[in-house]
Amino acid sequence: MTKTGSAAPRPGRTFALDEAAGRLTPAERAERGRAARSAVPREVHAACDLPVDRADPVSLLERQAVSRLPELVPVRYGRMLASQFSYFRGAALPMAADLAATPVSGLTVQACGDAHLSNFGGFASPERALVFDLNDFDETLPAPWEWDVKRLTASLEVAARGNGYQRGQRRRIVTAAARRYRDAMRGFAGRSTLAVWYTRADIGELRELFGSQLRARDRKRADRQVAKARTADSLRELGKVSSLVDGWPRIAADPPLLVPLADLVSAQAEQDRLRAALTSLVARYRRSLQTDRRYLLDQFEVADIARKVVGVGSVGTRCWIVLMLGRDTSDPLFLQVKEAQRSVLEDFAGASEYGNHAQRVVAGQRLMQAASDIFLGWQRSQAEFDRMPRDFYVRQLRDWKLSADIEAMTPAVMRAYAELCGWTLARAHARSGDRIAIAAYLGRSDVFDQAIAEFAAAYADQNERDYHALAAAVASGRVTAQRNI
Repeated sequence: MTKTGSAAPRPGRTFALDEAAGRLTPAERAERGRAARSAVPREVHAACDLPVDRADPVSLLERQAVSRLPELVPVRYGRMLASQFSYFRGAALPMAADLAATPVSGLTVQACGDAHLSNFGGFASPERALVFDLNDFDETLPAPWEWDVKRLTASLEVAARGNGYQRGQRRRIVTAAARRYRDAMRGFAGRSTLAVWYTRADIGELRELFGSQLRARDRKRADRQVAKARTADSLRELGKVSSLVDGWPRIAADPPLLVPLADLVSAQAEQDRLRAALTSLVARYRRSLQTDRRYLLDQFEVADIARKVVGVGSVGTRCWIVLMLGRDTSDPLFLQVKEAQRSVLEDFAGASEYGNHAQRVVAGQRLMQAASDIFLGWQRSQAEFDRMPRDFYVRQLRDWKLSADIEAMTPAVMRAYAELCGWTLARAHARSGDRIAIAAYLGRSDVFDQAIAEFAAAYADQNERDYHALAAAVASGRVTAQRNI
């Protein structure tokens, strides 16, 4: 068992994408991977030997809370304590600190930084196809590919434990994800650069690829979820979160999760100031869009604004939803304006090349995703909100969103989902990293898969201890948690 101290996280190396790989021959790139395997054998990835002066995870969470809205921090802790998997979702910084102490091959990719299984899902491509991909990039940064794989596989182990799966079932799920990542990377290594870039996970094609692993009733349930996702758009969101006031739609209050601007501050002058600031931010963010998308955005006007609480790890960051109307009240567009702060990886993988953290998020998302939201962009506020400049990225709030119901999964469904996530992560990494070198490093055998399964199980044990540490901090009064919100 690792002794937990309160030491600060150790500074890490600086990682950067390898732009020189494309100038090497495939044989030279493969040799780089084999050389990395000799220097860092695949078996060592089983290790979860964290240092005895490991940083206290609660202290790391408290450090993150300093820059967040203080009234929402207890909501974050409460959500993290809902289950060990919920804790894992919110503990990206503690795990980043732990991953920095693990061995790496030295091969860098644009990493998600928070690639747990709930950060994958379906959404609409610009061509109106339902695609599956990573969908959260708040922590994205160039970093070792192993860190994303380990966060994904550890999340599978933690979620499978939460669902009560037996040890053998859990191991098969985790190794399936690692094997699919390895096989997919080997497949991408043999493709042309453009073929890799154009590859995307269309839901219909994925059903053909993975559907055979599911029972008939599981396939039917998945089909119903896909059909429902295709109706999840701004018009449906308008009916869910708004009501008509004097003939115009207004966002309805659901505090503290959804608070209209008019309810957030009482003074009319302050309301007007915040509304003007957000309206200005949306108008200025258009400069980060393609020309045709600027024209599209200009056909909508701001109708209402509310503060929204999202996710688990993001709770406490500043997030707004903006209701915009086009032709009339039946032509809505919901934009999410979300604050971007420092990536949890920056202490361990080096500072971002972007001075604007929202630009870092958007650039990383566009690099990793096969298709991104047409309204995805960024802007820095100039002290309009709380006298502090802050970075915000913007995207649609809902556009055919499809999320997996983790708790309802059977072992067979989670195994198929694990493979889907493994394939998707490999595709995302293959776009920015040296896919040939990584494939050569992974090899044909299951050595890496088995090592990763050992790591995932050990880290799930550590996650359980950290969960109880947070619960103890709440019980002692060190931190405050607001549950069931």
